[in-house]
Amino acid sequence: MSELLQVVGLQAGYGRAEVLTGLNLRLRQGEVVTVIGPNGAGKSTTLNALMGVLPSRGEIRFDGEDLQGLDLEQRVMKGLALVPEKRELFTTMSVEDNLVLGGFRPMRLGQRDWREELPRVYELFPRLRERRSQLAGTLSGGERQMLAVGRALMARPKLLMLDEPSLGLAPLIVKDIFRIVARLRETGVSILLIEQNARAALEVADYAYVLETGEIALEGAAAELARDARVVDTYLGSARRAASA
Repeated sequence: MSELLQVVGLQAGYGRAEVLTGLNLRLRQGEVVTVIGPNGAGKSTTLNALMGVLPSRGEIRFDGEDLQGLDLEQRVMKGLALVPEKRELFTTMSVEDNLVLGGFRPMRLGQRDWREELPRVYELFPRLRERRSQLAGTLSGGERQMLAVGRALMARPKLLMLDEPSLGLAPLIVKDIFRIVARLRETGVSILLIEQNARAALEVADYAYVLETGEIALEGAAAELARDARVVDTYLGSARRAASA
Protein backbone atom coordinates (compact mmCIF):
# COMPACT_ATOMS: atom_id res chain seq x y z
CA MET A 1 0.00 0.00 0.00
CA SER A 2 1.28 3.48 -0.87
CA GLU A 3 1.76 6.09 1.83
CA LEU A 4 -1.14 8.55 1.91
CA LEU A 5 -0.27 10.74 4.90
CA GLN A 6 3.13 11.59 6.32
CA VAL A 7 3.45 13.90 9.32
CA VAL A 8 6.92 14.84 10.60
CA GLY A 9 7.72 17.07 13.57
CA LEU A 10 4.22 18.56 13.80
CA GLN A 11 3.91 21.39 16.33
CA ALA A 12 0.65 23.15 17.10
CA GLY A 13 -1.28 24.71 19.96
CA TYR A 14 -3.53 27.50 21.10
CA GLY A 15 -1.94 30.90 21.49
CA ARG A 16 1.24 30.50 23.48
CA ALA A 17 0.21 27.08 24.78
CA GLU A 18 1.94 24.49 22.59
CA VAL A 19 0.08 21.17 22.66
CA LEU A 20 1.90 19.16 19.99
CA THR A 21 5.66 19.27 20.42
CA GLY A 22 6.92 17.23 17.48
CA LEU A 23 4.41 14.59 16.39
CA ASN A 24 5.36 11.98 13.76
CA LEU A 25 2.65 9.89 12.11
CA ARG A 26 2.15 7.87 8.93
CA LEU A 27 -0.90 6.34 7.27
CA ARG A 28 -1.01 4.15 4.19
CA GLN A 29 -3.72 3.95 1.56
CA GLY A 30 -6.68 1.80 2.68
CA GLU A 31 -5.45 1.64 6.28
CA VAL A 32 -7.23 2.43 9.54
CA VAL A 33 -4.86 4.19 11.93
CA THR A 34 -5.93 5.14 15.43
CA VAL A 35 -4.48 7.62 17.90
CA ILE A 36 -5.38 6.92 21.51
CA GLY A 37 -4.41 8.73 24.67
CA PRO A 38 -5.70 10.58 27.73
CA ASN A 39 -7.65 13.83 27.75
CA GLY A 40 -5.39 16.77 26.98
CA ALA A 41 -2.79 14.69 25.15
CA GLY A 42 -3.39 16.54 21.88
CA LYS A 43 -5.59 14.13 19.92
CA SER A 44 -8.15 16.66 18.65
CA THR A 45 -5.39 19.23 18.20
CA THR A 46 -3.74 16.80 15.80
CA LEU A 47 -6.82 16.65 13.58
CA ASN A 48 -7.37 20.42 13.70
CA ALA A 49 -3.75 20.99 12.66
CA LEU A 50 -4.04 18.49 9.81
CA MET A 51 -7.21 20.21 8.56
CA GLY A 52 -5.65 23.66 8.77
CA VAL A 53 -8.04 24.85 11.47
CA LEU A 54 -5.00 25.53 13.66
CA PRO A 55 -1.70 26.99 12.46
CA SER A 56 1.11 24.49 12.72
CA ARG A 57 4.80 23.93 12.05
CA GLY A 58 6.36 20.80 10.67
CA GLU A 59 5.79 18.68 7.60
CA ILE A 60 2.36 17.46 6.47
CA ARG A 61 2.45 15.54 3.20
CA PHE A 62 -0.82 14.18 1.83
CA ASP A 63 -1.00 12.05 -1.29
CA GLY A 64 2.48 13.30 -2.20
CA GLU A 65 1.71 17.01 -1.73
CA ASP A 66 2.83 19.45 0.95
CA LEU A 67 -0.26 20.80 2.76
CA GLN A 68 1.47 23.55 4.72
CA GLY A 69 0.30 26.89 3.39
CA LEU A 70 -3.07 25.53 2.26
CA ASP A 71 -6.23 26.70 4.05
CA LEU A 72 -9.11 24.55 5.28
CA GLU A 73 -11.11 24.66 2.05
CA GLN A 74 -8.08 23.80 -0.06
CA ARG A 75 -7.32 20.79 2.13
CA VAL A 76 -10.92 19.62 1.84
CA MET A 77 -10.63 19.84 -1.94
CA LYS A 78 -7.45 17.76 -1.78
CA GLY A 79 -9.51 14.96 -0.19
CA LEU A 80 -9.36 15.42 3.59
CA ALA A 81 -12.65 15.06 5.48
CA LEU A 82 -13.11 15.57 9.21
CA VAL A 83 -16.05 14.41 11.33
CA PRO A 84 -15.61 16.68 14.37
CA GLU A 85 -16.37 15.68 17.92
CA LYS A 86 -19.43 17.98 18.03
CA ARG A 87 -20.71 16.70 14.62
CA GLU A 88 -21.67 20.28 13.56
CA LEU A 89 -24.74 19.37 11.53
CA PHE A 90 -27.21 21.79 9.98
CA THR A 91 -29.89 21.08 12.56
CA THR A 92 -32.72 23.00 10.87
CA MET A 93 -32.22 21.12 7.60
CA SER A 94 -33.38 17.62 6.73
CA VAL A 95 -31.16 14.55 6.90
CA GLU A 96 -31.05 14.31 3.11
CA ASP A 97 -30.25 18.01 2.65
CA ASN A 98 -27.32 17.61 5.06
CA LEU A 99 -26.05 14.70 2.99
CA VAL A 100 -26.45 16.51 -0.31
CA LEU A 101 -24.45 19.47 1.04
CA GLY A 102 -21.67 17.01 1.84
CA GLY A 103 -21.30 16.36 -1.88
CA PHE A 104 -19.94 19.81 -2.71
CA ARG A 105 -16.37 18.54 -3.24
CA PRO A 106 -17.09 16.05 -6.06
CA MET A 107 -19.63 18.50 -7.48
CA ARG A 108 -17.00 21.26 -7.66
CA LEU A 109 -14.56 18.79 -9.18
CA GLY A 110 -17.05 18.23 -11.99
CA GLN A 111 -17.90 14.66 -11.04
CA ARG A 112 -21.39 14.47 -12.48
CA ASP A 113 -22.15 11.16 -10.76
CA TRP A 114 -21.62 12.59 -7.25
CA ARG A 115 -25.26 11.98 -6.29
CA GLU A 116 -24.63 8.24 -6.64
CA GLU A 117 -22.99 8.42 -3.22
CA LEU A 118 -26.40 9.04 -1.64
CA PRO A 119 -27.78 5.48 -2.06
CA ARG A 120 -24.41 4.13 -0.90
CA VAL A 121 -24.67 6.17 2.29
CA TYR A 122 -28.25 4.99 2.80
CA GLU A 123 -27.11 1.39 2.34
CA LEU A 124 -24.46 1.91 5.00
CA PHE A 125 -26.88 3.73 7.32
CA PRO A 126 -30.43 2.38 6.74
CA ARG A 127 -31.69 4.49 9.64
CA LEU A 128 -30.80 7.65 7.73
CA ARG A 129 -32.90 6.52 4.79
CA GLU A 130 -35.84 6.05 7.16
CA ARG A 131 -35.33 9.56 8.52
CA ARG A 132 -34.23 11.31 5.33
CA SER A 133 -37.04 13.92 5.56
CA GLN A 134 -36.59 14.47 9.30
CA LEU A 135 -34.79 17.55 10.63
CA ALA A 136 -31.25 16.75 11.70
CA GLY A 137 -31.81 18.53 15.02
CA THR A 138 -34.44 15.95 16.02
CA LEU A 139 -32.15 12.93 15.64
CA SER A 140 -30.74 10.92 18.53
CA GLY A 141 -27.04 11.14 19.38
CA GLY A 142 -26.23 7.95 17.51
CA GLU A 143 -28.20 9.03 14.46
CA ARG A 144 -26.42 12.39 14.44
CA GLN A 145 -23.08 10.61 14.44
CA MET A 146 -24.22 8.44 11.53
CA LEU A 147 -25.33 11.54 9.65
CA ALA A 148 -22.03 13.30 10.30
CA VAL A 149 -20.09 10.31 8.95
CA GLY A 150 -22.47 9.94 6.01
CA ARG A 151 -22.12 13.61 5.11
CA ALA A 152 -18.32 13.28 5.14
CA LEU A 153 -18.51 10.22 2.88
CA MET A 154 -20.59 12.19 0.36
CA ALA A 155 -17.40 14.21 -0.31
CA ARG A 156 -15.66 11.06 -1.59
CA PRO A 157 -12.68 11.75 0.67
CA LYS A 158 -9.27 10.18 0.23
CA LEU A 159 -8.88 10.27 4.02
CA LEU A 160 -11.74 10.22 6.54
CA MET A 161 -10.77 11.59 9.97
CA LEU A 162 -13.01 10.78 12.92
CA ASP A 163 -12.71 12.73 16.18
CA GLU A 164 -14.06 10.74 19.14
CA PRO A 165 -16.96 9.10 17.26
CA SER A 166 -18.07 7.17 20.37
CA LEU A 167 -18.21 10.20 22.67
CA GLY A 168 -21.47 10.44 24.62
CA LEU A 169 -23.10 7.43 22.96
CA ALA A 170 -24.73 4.42 24.60
CA PRO A 171 -22.68 1.17 24.49
CA LEU A 172 -24.93 -0.48 21.89
CA ILE A 173 -24.66 2.55 19.60
CA VAL A 174 -20.89 2.58 20.09
CA LYS A 175 -20.78 -0.99 18.78
CA ASP A 176 -22.77 0.09 15.73
CA ILE A 177 -20.40 2.98 15.03
CA PHE A 178 -17.30 0.80 15.20
CA ARG A 179 -18.99 -1.88 13.11
CA ILE A 180 -19.45 0.78 10.45
CA VAL A 181 -15.78 1.81 10.74
CA ALA A 182 -14.82 -1.83 10.18
CA ARG A 183 -17.10 -2.02 7.15
CA LEU A 184 -15.60 1.14 5.68
CA ARG A 185 -12.16 -0.37 6.13
CA GLU A 186 -13.27 -3.40 4.11
CA THR A 187 -14.26 -1.08 1.24
CA GLY A 188 -10.80 0.48 1.17
CA VAL A 189 -11.58 3.82 2.83
CA SER A 190 -8.52 5.27 4.59
CA ILE A 191 -9.36 6.35 8.14
CA LEU A 192 -7.56 8.28 10.87
CA LEU A 193 -9.45 7.55 14.09
CA ILE A 194 -9.00 9.66 17.22
CA GLU A 195 -10.58 7.86 20.14
CA GLN A 196 -10.67 7.60 23.92
CA ASN A 197 -12.29 4.17 23.77
CA ALA A 198 -8.95 2.44 23.34
CA ARG A 199 -10.37 -1.07 23.39
CA ALA A 200 -12.77 -0.49 20.49
CA ALA A 201 -10.23 1.56 18.53
CA LEU A 202 -7.51 -1.09 18.75
CA GLU A 203 -9.94 -3.80 17.67
CA VAL A 204 -10.82 -2.02 14.42
CA ALA A 205 -7.46 -0.41 13.51
CA ASP A 206 -4.49 -1.73 11.57
CA TYR A 207 -1.90 0.50 13.23
CA ALA A 208 -1.99 2.57 16.41
CA TYR A 209 -0.24 5.45 18.10
CA VAL A 210 -0.37 6.32 21.79
CA LEU A 211 -0.21 10.09 22.22
CA GLU A 212 0.85 11.51 25.57
CA THR A 213 1.58 15.19 26.33
CA GLY A 214 1.96 16.15 22.70
CA GLU A 215 4.30 13.37 21.62
CA ILE A 216 3.98 9.76 20.47
CA ALA A 217 4.84 7.52 23.41
CA LEU A 218 4.19 4.18 21.70
CA GLU A 219 3.32 2.94 18.24
CA GLY A 220 2.88 -0.36 16.45
CA ALA A 221 0.42 -2.78 14.93
CA ALA A 222 -2.90 -2.34 16.73
CA ALA A 223 -3.12 -6.02 17.67
CA GLU A 224 0.35 -5.86 19.22
CA LEU A 225 -0.35 -2.69 21.20
CA ALA A 226 -3.56 -4.29 22.51
CA ARG A 227 -1.31 -6.89 24.18
CA ASP A 228 1.36 -4.44 25.35
CA ALA A 229 1.43 -4.39 29.15
CA ARG A 230 1.77 -0.59 29.27
CA VAL A 231 -1.31 -0.10 27.08
CA VAL A 232 -3.28 -2.76 28.93
CA ASP A 233 -2.51 -1.24 32.33
CA THR A 234 -3.16 2.36 31.32
CA TYR A 235 -5.96 2.18 28.76
CA LEU A 236 -7.62 -1.24 28.73
CA GLY A 237 -8.01 -1.95 32.43
CA SER A 238 -7.84 -4.98 34.67
CA ALA A 239 -10.49 -6.98 32.79
CA ARG A 240 -8.37 -7.04 29.64
CA ARG A 241 -5.26 -7.82 31.67
CA ALA A 242 -6.95 -10.83 33.26
CA ALA A 243 -8.25 -12.05 29.90
CA SER A 244 -4.80 -11.91 28.34
CA ALA A 245 -3.07 -13.62 31.29
